[in-house]
Amino acid sequence: MTATKFLDYLNDELYRLHLEYETLFWEAYMGLAKVGKKKDKALANLNAFRGSRAHKQTAEKLALTATLEIQERLNTWVRFFELYQVPEAAAELQAKINTLESEIQMKRASAAEGYIDPYTKEFVEASMLKMATMIQTHSDECVRKACFDAREKAAHLCLPEYVVLVQLRNEFAALLGYSDFYDYKLRRVDSMTKSDLFDIFDEIAVAAKPNLHAIRELEKTITGLRKPWNFAYKMTGDFVAEEDQYFPFGEAVPRWLESFSKLGVGFAGGKIKLDLVERKGKYNNGFCHWPELVHYKKGKRQAGSASFTCNITPGQVGSGSIAYKTLFHEGGHAAHFLNITERDVCLNHEYAPMTAAWAETQSMFMDTIFSSQEWRAQYAKNSEGIPYPQELFERKTKVMSLIQTGGIMSLVFLATFERQVYELKKPTTDKILKIAKSVYKEMFDQSTDSLRALNTPHIYSWDSACSYHGYGLAEVALHQWREYFHLKYGYIVDNPQVGKEMIEAWTWGSRYDFKTFVKKVTGKKLSA
Repeated sequence: MTATKFLDYLNDELYRLHLEYETLFWEAYMGLAKVGKKKDKALANLNAFRGSRAHKQTAEKLALTATLEIQERLNTWVRFFELYQVPEAAAELQAKINTLESEIQMKRASAAEGYIDPYTKEFVEASMLKMATMIQTHSDECVRKACFDAREKAAHLCLPEYVVLVQLRNEFAALLGYSDFYDYKLRRVDSMTKSDLFDIFDEIAVAAKPNLHAIRELEKTITGLRKPWNFAYKMTGDFVAEEDQYFPFGEAVPRWLESFSKLGVGFAGGKIKLDLVERKGKYNNGFCHWPELVHYKKGKRQAGSASFTCNITPGQVGSGSIAYKTLFHEGGHAAHFLNITERDVCLNHEYAPMTAAWAETQSMFMDTIFSSQEWRAQYAKNSEGIPYPQELFERKTKVMSLIQTGGIMSLVFLATFERQVYELKKPTTDKILKIAKSVYKEMFDQSTDSLRALNTPHIYSWDSACSYHGYGLAEVALHQWREYFHLKYGYIVDNPQVGKEMIEAWTWGSRYDFKTFVKKVTGKKLSA
């Protein structure tokens, strides 16, 4: 087989296997069909291809006599296959892990979700996301606490399985020569060590400490402020209700599309599937995946497709804003991957060598467009056409200055939790519960501990486990990028020059590692 034909085969086969798995993944996670076994089999087939020693050796052999262009492409595939090389024993272990993850996903999807009404003592059905929103927005403290208690109870649901999952993942990492699964994910995907990562996060955590002390002082005038079911409501609840009129759910999609269009950001001919409204059995966290990857046929680029989801309860206070944020965040992901122009499919998907940090930089950058007063004054209007007031923005900013660090600390929090869990020599339910509470206490200094970490869906999935730090790194990178654009152009919203530069960076797929990407687009090294 010639080098060109072999490259065609690799691209066609990865495209086919990826599409088969992602189609079943969507059906499973959206609760559309019970396809767990089919999905696991499709993933096993995909992993077998990605970890093929034979394909790696063939690419290496053909590269020896290939032209410079073809040699570079073959070497890209060699690096790709190297990322997925696992011993036979590790491959068997990975299959076992995949099966357990599917069982956990089904258990979480089928569990009854809701809280005990504090007055009637009856069970009220409500999703995890709805209860989280109620904790932020409901005016009755008893109801907020009931939702908090229900979520704390739910944190125990898959704890025994999680202990086994951690053990199996660590065994897998050890077989590949890593100290633990967190070490494996961080070094393999992000080309960073724990020291590299947590030096950045430690610097951020130290800078955030004064705010925690200030909040303790504020509690002297706001009773019960540091109770976890009170904090968000007492700090932001009034603003959520006051803002709600400016984010009608029915206007979310057209406003999002208009904003992207004026920014000069499109989807390069790709197709998008949206699943925005909550229903039972559906995965309770937003995400974006790409079943049809950008690829080439006879030298001509073929557009891809993106599917993304969130769980909105239309009519609930605060849900409109969540819909807008999801469209910007997941829509940012969609635009990123649909604008790739790399010839080889292995550089065009969300899996390694793509890093979570770089992918999240794109989506979280779009979050900051939506959350800016620059955008809201232009797009956020109530039913009478009155735009989001500057006065409201200034008043909210002043009140919320103490919790500005809360977003980044939430990201540091989960990364720290997972790091400590995977560093356990022998994980147990008691040890993991202790870590969840102690890290929560350290990061948020609230008057009651919480098992919030165990309700985060990411920790139960192979691809997102030990990757939450990507959001934290992205937070650092996107602020550097925003600074770069503001200094260069003076504004970001509706600026086609900003969109043009972002799209240029998107065309590169996962050609570079995270730190290199940041340096190329901002001209500066990554810095906390």
